[in-house]
Amino acid sequence: MFIGGAGYSRKIYHNLTCILEVSMNGFASCTIVGNLVRDPAMKYLPNGTPLAEFGIAVNERWKDANGEKKEEVSYFDVVTFGKTAEFASQWLTKGKPVAIEGKIQQRRWETEDGQKRSKHEVVANRIHFLPDGKGQQAGTDAGEGGNEPAE
Repeated sequence: MFIGGAGYSRKIYHNLTCILEVSMNGFASCTIVGNLVRDPAMKYLPNGTPLAEFGIAVNERWKDANGEKKEEVSYFDVVTFGKTAEFASQWLTKGKPVAIEGKIQQRRWETEDGQKRSKHEVVANRIHFLPDGKGQQAGTDAGEGGNEPAE
């Protein structure tokens, strides 16, 4: 289902709300709820800024016109910086349910043999623990601070 208005659109799935809010400068914000598909990989930029990369999967479930249950999985690459990256690296593991708040960006690069590549990813500025269905309570949040690499 899409909900739209001046400057934004929202697509709602069973476990995904992706709000693309586009401002005058083209900023697109997004909230994604899903499960980690791999442990965060921690790296450091040349200036020492922590960076964590991980992926999440979002399951969309629905019934088709014949009443048959359908499911589709979407995968999202996530990158975060600073304190949020440190938090992700320390506390998140494969399979954990999370809510990610951030922006969508396209990263471009050129391979050693001159081929141009690009990919879209979510730059997380907030990460929320969610209950895992095993009686574990939702945890703390991380974010708002140091989530953009220093130039």
